[in-house]
Formats: sequence, structure tokens, C-alpha cells
Amino acid sequence: MKYYFTSESVTEGHPDKMCDQVSDLILDAIYSKDPKGRVACEALATRGMIYIAGEITTTCYVEIPRIVRNLVKEIGYDDPHMGFDYGSCGVVTAIQEQSPDIARGVDIGGAGDQGLMFGYACTQTKELMPLPIMLAHKLVRRLSQVRRDRLVDYLRPDGKSQVTVEYEGRKPKRIDAIIIGAHHAPNVKTEDLREDIRKLVIDHVIPKEMVDKDTKFFINATGRFEVGGPVADTGVTGRKIIVDTYGGWARHGGGCFSGKDPSKVDRSASYMARYVAKNIVAAGLAEECEIQLSYCIGVVEPVSVYVNTCGTAKVDEKKISQAVREIFPLGPQGIADELKLFRPIYKSTAAFGHFGREEDGFPWENTDKAALLKKHFKTK
Repeated sequence: MKYYFTSESVTEGHPDKMCDQVSDLILDAIYSKDPKGRVACEALATRGMIYIAGEITTTCYVEIPRIVRNLVKEIGYDDPHMGFDYGSCGVVTAIQEQSPDIARGVDIGGAGDQGLMFGYACTQTKELMPLPIMLAHKLVRRLSQVRRDRLVDYLRPDGKSQVTVEYEGRKPKRIDAIIIGAHHAPNVKTEDLREDIRKLVIDHVIPKEMVDKDTKFFINATGRFEVGGPVADTGVTGRKIIVDTYGGWARHGGGCFSGKDPSKVDRSASYMARYVAKNIVAAGLAEECEIQLSYCIGVVEPVSVYVNTCGTAKVDEKKISQAVREIFPLGPQGIADELKLFRPIYKSTAAFGHFGREEDGFPWENTDKAALLKKHFKTK
């Protein structure tokens, strides 16, 4: 059966992603001084202003306005002509302590809330991720690199990508459509921008064998993208949860990640679920694997563990589920210890996806349990 599936990604200068980075940078700043801090921090960015609110319990002091403005500068909003810049934007904070009712459950090692989380892995890419979201991420990362390396002089921080892949069954066959929206200065002609983006971004990322004469390219489809960032759109933490995960190919529990410390299972259990699924696929037990974990506030172990291999399992799925409980720690404290989550690693997760990142600071992408799973099932 032939069908088409699409995923999108956004650059670090997109307003929603700015807010994710603000939230995670505050978490990192606290964790660099107080690894036992409790953080649930959200941001909203609009024209000339960033609002920060949430619940934080910590023994340290963090100068939030200064680190937020430094982040805005690092992202690339350093010119007043963009309509939003680090030197003039206001930073408003409204922070309170974590609720004692939540703390009561977390202090004993239980989950910080109820909820359900999903993790996923498949053999579509070397990163064991769905192809559409990996290509979408790579396009916006390359777009940002072209801007930062000043390979052209007109790009600005905001930007988006979208990739449509044609499938037969569960196997990707070709790229059907590529969309790029590139934020730019007024001094560039649309035709020049389109030529540059095709050559410097798309051709640099997309495998040639996946493109054919019928592949469609849309680069700044309206012609102009001069007004971008918080001037064009209000940004909010947690509004790009599908970009953050699997591009819609796998399910999502609904909770965002950014700004939350590991006691919040929205984040830590989603990381563990990805870790479990990736190791199952890396061990050759299945070509595709989706894990669901569910939790109750104040309860240490998950209420349920569900394994779905979409019919690709090489061993009994029930036995995989049993092995998951035996091999992987699934309580909040055990997850945080296993993945070393009580440290300042989060700001880098807040742009270009939380998964498929085979670089330092993403321990849930390791496949170090694959050998143990193979031994458990006595597979080669």
C-alpha cells in the first residue's frame, strides 16, 4: 500500500523553540548549582517581551533576566531592525515554590504527576528514527548552520522545514515534497534566496537517491519571510511536542519536556521509553517498537508497561514486556540515575528534537542495553 507521511521541524529562532530553550536554560542554571532543585518553568515570548512563570524550589540564586537575554543574543536576535533583540526585550518573572502536595509524592521517589508517556524506535534511519522527522530536523539544523557560518548574509534566526515521504507499507521509498521557510533580511531577492537554500541546505541534506523528477520543492512559498520571531508569532513553552519527539509517526502522551526537572515523568519517562525502544530495535528483537509507560502521582513503579512492535517482533511481545521490567529501571529515581539526568544537559535538547541525537548529553540515545537484551533472549 502506498501512502504519504509528513513531519516538520523548526529552527532555534522560532518563537516556540525560543521559549523551550529559555525554560531549559533556567533548569540548567539551577542544576549547575543545585542538582536537587525542583523546576517546572514555562515562558511566553511576544513583541519586545519574554514572560517566565512556574514553580521552582531551590537553594541557589539564578539571575534569570541576564541569562535569558544572553540566550536571545546567542540565538541570533542581536539587531533591533528585526523588531526583537536581546538588548531591548523586557524579561518578567513570576516564580513560586513547588506545591507541597506534589513534593510529598516526589520526596519518596514517586512520580511527580500521573500521566502516560511513549517512546519509539524503528529501522528507517541509522538513528533508529522515522525518516520524515530526521530529515526535517537536519534541514533546519543546516539552515541555522548556513546562517551562523554566514555562507549568506541575509538569513535571520526563525525558520521551518517540512518533509513528505512516500511509503510502501512501512518502508520509505522517495521524497515527495520539501518545504523550507527561511527568515530573511529585506535586501535579498526571492529568486536568489530560493537558489541559495536549494543549493546550500536542501542539496546538502537530502539523499539524492530519494529525490526524483516528481519531488516538489517549496521555498518561502509566499515569496517573503521578512517579519519573523516573536514579532510575527507569540511563542510558548511546550507547543512543539510533535517536533520534539517523532514527528507524528509515533504516539505522544501529551506532556511537554522543556522546563521540567526529571521528577516530572512527562520528561524522564519519555526519555526512558525511547531508551527502551531503541535498545529493543538495536538488539534485533524487532524492526519497530513503541513503548507506553503510565504513572500515578507518588507511586514509584509505572502502573502499566505496554510494548507494541507493529508485528515485527522476532520474539514474543509479552516476554519483551517482562524483560523491560527486569532490565530497565522504570521508577523516576531509577530513571534519573540510569540516564544521569540530575545535571545541566537540557538546553541543547530544546531545539532540533530530543531524539535521534547521537551526541554528548543525550544518554537515552545509547544502545548499551542491546547486548543484555540479546543475552536475555539468547539471540545472535
